[in-house]
Amino acid sequence: MIVVMAAHATETEIKDVEQRIADWGYGVHPIYGAERTVIGATGVPEADKARYMESLESLPYVEQVMAILKPYKLASREISPTTTVIDVKGVPVGGNQIALMAGPCTVESYEQTWESAKACKEAGATILRGGAYKPSTSPYSFQGLGIEGLQILRDIADKLDMKVVTEVMDLRLVETVCQYADMLQVGARNMQNYDLLREVGKVKTPVLLKRGLSAKIEEWLQAAEYILIGGNPNVILCERGIRTFETYTRNTLDLSAVPAVRELSHLPVVIDPSQGTGKRSLVMAMTKAAVAVGADGLIIEVHPHPDQALKDGAQSLTCENFTQLVAELKPIAAAVGRSI
Repeated sequence: MIVVMAAHATETEIKDVEQRIADWGYGVHPIYGAERTVIGATGVPEADKARYMESLESLPYVEQVMAILKPYKLASREISPTTTVIDVKGVPVGGNQIALMAGPCTVESYEQTWESAKACKEAGATILRGGAYKPSTSPYSFQGLGIEGLQILRDIADKLDMKVVTEVMDLRLVETVCQYADMLQVGARNMQNYDLLREVGKVKTPVLLKRGLSAKIEEWLQAAEYILIGGNPNVILCERGIRTFETYTRNTLDLSAVPAVRELSHLPVVIDPSQGTGKRSLVMAMTKAAVAVGADGLIIEVHPHPDQALKDGAQSLTCENFTQLVAELKPIAAAVGRSI
């Protein structure tokens, strides 16, 4: 259930409600807003829920109590009527400004990452993306530079005043990756790795949760719930294409997921047109469409020399492509009341 506190509720009254909920055996998940506090109560107790709700509604400092019927509670739109803005070390994701995340698919070398990052920063990107650990279908493919890759990302981002988003694949590496990254990426293959989701739920570092290759939106939101219920409220959803019968594109980029998630959840949504299409020739068009349907951010692969890339060169924009794309996105963003 959700308890909406009255605007005049004091800190002591809010703590009183939290204590009551905890005493009844529920998990307590407060969201302290600028105008009022909302408290999410999750857990097993159901038999006496109606009585508990009536008890809370009788308090003069409680405005409203609502039952949540959806299988995801904290990710539900009922928690917040507006999209939550996630603060990535000073870069907002979910507000009026569309967040630009860009960089190489894989960190191959310092020089390659620097050239890509510098061009992305000059074009307007504020978050540097790059893979230090790379999941590959083939065990013989390049698996990433590991710690060295993390160090390269951190050093370059600091020099360019950018933030870092990179994938964490192993729950044993969460603490290590948190030392270098400003945002953790949980990849599509790990969307339902519940042990990993629980682990990233224990930290406060923002998490970019990619949709699984064949995941329904409800399953995606339930995966986000694992992180939220663990205590980490900083979850950003990322649509990166789903697997369908179509073979011309690498995946089918489901842009309808953006308005659909907006109806169901308060979490911000980012689009990955690079993984979503697998084709450089389609990335720019789908990025523009993503802005038009209301995406809160974009995560795009940019490589200074895509033909020489160790991974995913076919879907990576050149530095010049990215600069052109950002310029073309600005009037589209303005047309839908956003900025870049």
